[in-house]
Amino acid sequence: MVSIAYAMGQGGAEGAQGGLGAFVPLILMFVIFYFLLIRPQQKKQKEHQGMISGLKKGDRIMLNGGIYGRITSLDEFTLTVEIADKVRVKVNRGYVASLTQPSQQAQSGKNGQKDLEKLKTK
Repeated sequence: MVSIAYAMGQGGAEGAQGGLGAFVPLILMFVIFYFLLIRPQQKKQKEHQGMISGLKKGDRIMLNGGIYGRITSLDEFTLTVEIADKVRVKVNRGYVASLTQPSQQAQSGKNGQKDLEKLKTK
């Protein structure tokens, strides 16, 4: 007669392999989360950092609160933004949501390059 404990011991070897196999779906889920969530977020954050570091005086920006303004002065950590005539606020660089319009100097430089390219092609 076979003991119950002996019969249960036979299946234990298969259970050890199943335990290792249980981690495969978890690893697969992590890889999927990395490519669908983590990596795009890191890319977006890197682009935002580049935009913040490239801000110049005269750029038109939108702040995280939805306030639009024009940069009147900059320093290492803060910006002075004119949000209305003679109304200026000082904000942290991190609160800039987007660049809505580059400064006029940058635009005239781009237009000048386009004009030069047109002249070269003629």
